[in-house]
Order: sequence, then C-alpha cells, then structure tokens
Amino acid sequence: MKALTLTADRTLALVDHPKPEPLAADDIVIRVTQSGICGTDRSVLVGKFPAETGVVMGHEAVGVVDSTGPGVTRFAVGDRVIVNPTLYCGNCPTCLEGHWNFCGRKAGTEVGLDYDGSFAEFIRLPELFCHAIPEDMDFDRAVVVEPLACALNNIEAGRLAAGETAVVVGGGPMGVVTAMAAQRYGATVLLVEPDPVRGRLGQEIFDAPEFGGRVTVHTPDDPALTGRGDLVVDSVGNLLEQSIGYAAVRGRVVVMGFNSNASATVRPLTLLQRGLQIIGAGDYNSMIFPKAVELARQLPLERVVTHRFALADHEEAFKALAAVPGAEYTALKVVLVPPHDGAAA
Repeated sequence: MKALTLTADRTLALVDHPKPEPLAADDIVIRVTQSGICGTDRSVLVGKFPAETGVVMGHEAVGVVDSTGPGVTRFAVGDRVIVNPTLYCGNCPTCLEGHWNFCGRKAGTEVGLDYDGSFAEFIRLPELFCHAIPEDMDFDRAVVVEPLACALNNIEAGRLAAGETAVVVGGGPMGVVTAMAAQRYGATVLLVEPDPVRGRLGQEIFDAPEFGGRVTVHTPDDPALTGRGDLVVDSVGNLLEQSIGYAAVRGRVVVMGFNSNASATVRPLTLLQRGLQIIGAGDYNSMIFPKAVELARQLPLERVVTHRFALADHEEAFKALAAVPGAEYTALKVVLVPPHDGAAA
C-alpha cells in the first residue's frame, strides 16, 4: 500500500508500506477514505512537536472496515467508521481512575506520532477505538468529528455555560470547529484570527443563517476583545499572554493548542487580582467521543474542509497550510485522500 512516512529531516515521503493485517483478536483494519491534516501534523513538520522517524503520520481518519480479528464483535467488513486515535491501556493507575487521556503507557500508542497512522491506504486499530458513522452522516462531515472531540474536551474543561461569551484565539480549522461547538453550548463567540485568508473563510462559514450572528470574526488588536471572555480558548498553543488579555474578570483561559516550543510570562498578581483560572485539558478522554459523533449531526462540519489532495500531492497539501517555507495560508481544513488503486501491499 502507499503511505506517507516521516523522514529524518522532518519531511514526508510517499512510500510502499506493508498493508496492516489484524494481529490481536480485537483488531480491525480500515480502508481509509479520508484523513484530515491536523495542526499537530503541521507542527511536526515545522519542528514544533516530536514524532518518530519512519512512522506513518496522520490520525483524523474515516473509512470502511476491510478485515477483522476473530474477537471483533462490534464491526463487520464494510461498516463505515471514524477513528478515535487517543489510545489508552486501560490498566495503569491513571486509566483505572477513568482518566484515559492521561494514560501512563502512551509510548508506542500515539497514532501518527509513534504508531502508524492514517496517511495511508489502510490503518489497523483495536475495535475499541473506532466508532460507527451514523447512517445519515457522510464521510465529508465525519472526517471532522475527531477535531470536534478535541473542541468539546476543551470547552467542557473550561465549563462554558449558556449565555456566556467565549473568545476563541486562532481561526484555523480547530478554532472554527471550537467556535461552532461553543455557540451550540449557548455562548456568544468572538473568533480571533490575524491571517486575512483564514479570517475571511471563517466569516463566510459563520455568516450562514443557522449561526444567527452568534459568531463574529475579529483581528487580534480589536479593542472590543479586551476583557470580554468568560472563557478564552487558545487554539494555537503559544498565545497564553494574549489570551489572558481577552479574559473577563473571573474568566477561565484554556490552553488547547500543542506547541512544544512555546513559553509564556504570566504575572501571578494578574491572576490573583482578576480571579483568573488557567486550565490545561490535555487530550480528550475517549468518553467524550460518542458525544462528538452525536453533536456532529447538528453541525455543518464539512464546511471547514476547504481543500482535498491525493496522498501523492502531499507537498501541495501542506503548502496550503503554510507548512512550507515562504508559503502562506490558503486553506482551513485540508484532507488527504488515499489512492486505493489495488496495488499489491
């Protein structure tokens, strides 16, 4: 099969890779139909997040069950599924407490980082980490369910309530999905994005009648943002100081974006005098994934996808996400589509 693997110089190479087969009794092999490019994937290529050389990257995937192990009970060949890439062991002390997202045995289980992911024709996973796509949902919407699970994790960690104002910092695909979800929770949403292309694409989405004007797009220097957010979500991961400035008195600030190079200077007195809370939600707990699947039936997630590319055109795909030196953003969510040309594994 064809797959995109990470090279030693942090580029992607399209290679012939062995097709995975079920190894454990509960394994299923999925024929990938679409795989979204995550901000984490981009961060790996630009040096902001680590991954293992040689790994098949990608983790936002939907597809069709191709084969199953003998112990699989929930899925059959031909079923449509969404991948939940947040694997956990279920046996370590943290997992036994129900905090699966902080599993103590993550090594070798980070899909697309140190466990072969979905930028390929096929992916293998235990059936526990797959969810059925509702009959009334197409692949175009389902491929954005995993980002929605991330958004819900951070919104709920920030305890967003109906009637509050949410400031979402970063108008990329993750920020747009977070804004979609926040307005469904009953919030007024201010989406902050400096890039004019992404700002325009986001505004076009939220100008749709079903959003009722509850989401507006702003540039970072808009004075209307100062002190507005009952909840502020930094979807970029390196804008904590800026996010604190957007927070209302007694506001909550959630750091959502992953950036291993980021640092911030925070004055403790600011937190004390304004009663602010800074929250790190981490990866989502898999218990939230079914909720994301259900909420996706009410949200036009497919509008976030602006570009689709074949695996062979991955350089153009990442160029649209400004992951190539000198490139500028031209896209929101970019999806890769495997060839499935029947070539030998």
